[in-house]
Amino acid sequence: MNVTYRWGRAACWLLTGCLAVLALGGMAGCASTPPTDDIVTASDEPDVRRRARIRLQLAVGYFEQGQTTVALDETKQALNIDPSFTEAYNLRGLIYMRLDDLRLADESFRRALSINPNDPNVLHNYGWMQCQQGRHTEAIQTFTRALANPTYGGRAKTWLTKGLCQIQAKQPQDAEFSLGKSYELDAANPVTGYNLAQLLYQRGEAARAQFYIRRINNSELANAETLWLGIKVEHRLGDRTARDQLGSQLRARYPKSRELNSYERGAFHE
Repeated sequence: MNVTYRWGRAACWLLTGCLAVLALGGMAGCASTPPTDDIVTASDEPDVRRRARIRLQLAVGYFEQGQTTVALDETKQALNIDPSFTEAYNLRGLIYMRLDDLRLADESFRRALSINPNDPNVLHNYGWMQCQQGRHTEAIQTFTRALANPTYGGRAKTWLTKGLCQIQAKQPQDAEFSLGKSYELDAANPVTGYNLAQLLYQRGEAARAQFYIRRINNSELANAETLWLGIKVEHRLGDRTARDQLGSQLRARYPKSRELNSYERGAFHE
């Protein structure tokens, strides 16, 4: 699956270490029910949930800094305060994924979904874990459930991860559809553009792949992998000038890369 490519922070949507921020970013729900048509404010949130949320915010901070065990401890304290806190179970699942304890990660996501079966952020993270385990059919169904929520604000990331999972499951046509939906929602995400271009190139549609990869390579987000894919696309289309221009960029910017080695060997069909 083409998700190993080196985006740094641009790949945040795919990395479980970054998903906590995205998944917890919309933690505005509260356990109480305010008056109809009233605006929800901080006073509407029960004291128990507010105290648990403070702990969870600390946990997210530690998780982002790589202090995983400290983050786990803060998450446990949040759940001790409020055992019905869906977002805390969601983060606990991500923490256990990082610790490579998939049994406890699975239990955490299931616990979150037992409280709120339609939480799209939990469904997204759980689907990604299922896909990483090779449980492709389950994962794709889980992503579909997340996308069924009409108020979900993270649809672009879920279409993207669904598409990547479909690539791994050897469903290229479905993957193209999912990646295309993600691209419609967020054309600036280079992970989507790269994987869509790679998929089209592998299917022999170099002209279509050129559109997506050129857009990345003409931006500051280009890297050795995108340049190499661009080189192969231009070579297949017979544009040697464009190919060699990209080759010059690859040589200047990534002189020790394996992609440059492949370029200099003329291994355009690797």
